[in-house]
Amino acid sequence: MNVKQKKYGFTLVELLTVLAIIAMLTGILLPSLTMVRNIARETKQKAQLAAIDQALMAFRSDYGDYPPSGPVDITNARYCGAQKLAEALLGWDLLGFQPGVNNFRADGLFSNGGAYNPDYLEERIGPYLELATANAFRLGISAPGMRDGLFDDTVLLTDRFVLCDSFGAKKITVGGKTIKAGTPILYYRADTSKKTIDSGVPQNRIYDIGGNIDLVSLGRMTDGKAHPFANPFSMYQNFYDFITDQRVTARKWPYRADSYILISAGIDGLYGTNDDITNFGN
Repeated sequence: MNVKQKKYGFTLVELLTVLAIIAMLTGILLPSLTMVRNIARETKQKAQLAAIDQALMAFRSDYGDYPPSGPVDITNARYCGAQKLAEALLGWDLLGFQPGVNNFRADGLFSNGGAYNPDYLEERIGPYLELATANAFRLGISAPGMRDGLFDDTVLLTDRFVLCDSFGAKKITVGGKTIKAGTPILYYRADTSKKTIDSGVPQNRIYDIGGNIDLVSLGRMTDGKAHPFANPFSMYQNFYDFITDQRVTARKWPYRADSYILISAGIDGLYGTNDDITNFGN
């Protein structure tokens, strides 16, 4: 009597069916995982901006005012608002802000001709942020042998720090290790003596786009794509539309007209798009 042996395994049709189901489930789950990851990063970024808000209030309590954000050009190198934010909260050397002789100059010298001295720590105030929260990086290459930085060959003073967001737009090498640095956080201080944001030259408006225009004009860190804020042909109207408080209907009016605004470029690395994270409602 012949006994038929039972065969084990999958047929080709069954294998193809399983693969199709796996592909379908992957297509369903991947967007959800990406969304969860992006929400987590946005939540982390909002927490960082909240920490910067607290740090700026502490700085104002000690120094008497929020740090300035207007551009300064003394040595053919610009010193922008994003850099001044890092200076105020961390100091140029991450050892704290040195008040009194400091007036946020671009040439690294104070009004009395002096400069930061790491030995004069008793004069410092701050730092106001934990370095892990600050996510501070040097803007670019500023001296022979220096390879850490976000941008190379810029018109900006490149040996100063900026506070970067949490989205990890660019890989850089720091101390022999490759890490991801976010896009610099833009900082603008309101000029409370001004009463407009949509007329006259930017310097005569409550918020002056010039405070970070040299940084924004460099384009996105990864590919140089232009930020909406950097279009000179629209007279930077995108920036002023972006910071306008739509709840105020009597006239065009910015958010936080009495203090300052912070802007993270968000996941896409472009300032002025819908995914930006800010300290105001937009």
